[in-house]
Amino acid sequence: MELLIVGLVIALFAIITVLKAVRIVPQARARNVERLGRYHRTLKPGLNFVIPYIDRVYPMIDLREQVVSFRPQPVITEDNLVVEIDTVLYFQVTDPRAAAYEIANYIQAVEQLTVTTLRNVVGSMDLEKTLTSRDTINSQLRGVLDEATGKWGLRVNRVEIKAIDPPKTIKDAMEKQMRAERDKRAAILTAEGQRQSQILTAEGDKQGRILRAEGQRTAAILEAEGQSRAIDQVFQAVHRNDPDPKLLAYQYLQVLPQLAQGEGNTFWVIPSEVTSALQGVSKAFTEALPRSAATREEVSTSTAADEEVAKASEAAAEAVADAQEAEKPGAPRQLGAAVPEPSPFPDLEKDPHRAEH
Repeated sequence: MELLIVGLVIALFAIITVLKAVRIVPQARARNVERLGRYHRTLKPGLNFVIPYIDRVYPMIDLREQVVSFRPQPVITEDNLVVEIDTVLYFQVTDPRAAAYEIANYIQAVEQLTVTTLRNVVGSMDLEKTLTSRDTINSQLRGVLDEATGKWGLRVNRVEIKAIDPPKTIKDAMEKQMRAERDKRAAILTAEGQRQSQILTAEGDKQGRILRAEGQRTAAILEAEGQSRAIDQVFQAVHRNDPDPKLLAYQYLQVLPQLAQGEGNTFWVIPSEVTSALQGVSKAFTEALPRSAATREEVSTSTAADEEVAKASEAAAEAVADAQEAEKPGAPRQLGAAVPEPSPFPDLEKDPHRAEH
């Protein structure tokens, strides 16, 4: 029985010894080995054998890139303002032996080194420059940390500033400043828009006035040309038909009734030329007139025309008498709201060539 117990103890000891002699290291990991208290070697990833009870294997060290976020640190700027800066560090262990034996706690060492370096860099900048110079601060931190941590078996890949928090009063002042800047830009843009709108409106009015003036000028020119042609045609027609003074006097007589057609006319003055015009008309109806080219083509010898001629002669004689009385001194003839009487020879007015003289 005793031999069985001894055998079991020996077998258990042998199993424990074998287990201690075999060490498996995962990929991207490393383990330091001390033999009799002195650094012996570093175990590589895979299957490794050590001497039990003589070699001491330390915990694994991660060789992958690691990310460490440090808590916000108060930093005083050049203009004596306290800001809190939160940083993020990206580093990698390149030498497990140095990381284990050159520094007791490399994470804490990197954090303290980052804080001191950050205070030195930010202390030479004012608040505005600190807020706008993150890339500069990152590059300076990375240079100092990479140089200092090289002997610790570390490589600092990146240093990023996650947040810069100024005091609340400074935030309020900055917000007011930014609000004022935005209001200023908005007012400038509004003024620019109004100015541009007024310029465009003035340009449009100018072009509209120019076009309207050109249209009025063209219309006036065309109207003048039309009137000129009309006058020229009338003048040529008058001279071509060769009218005598008697015909002109008759036309003058036809215009006289139109002088009293206005509603506000209570009296009107007969000019002195009316007398001579009426006398010419009287002679035109009492004397034979030479036939024109139109009267030669149409000759009428009806009895009705003779009667109309007689009536016209009587009306012309009465008109001459009235005109002579109107020419007496102190007596412009007042007709009141005179309405012209119907002509005694309407057919003659429509076709003066019907009468045969």
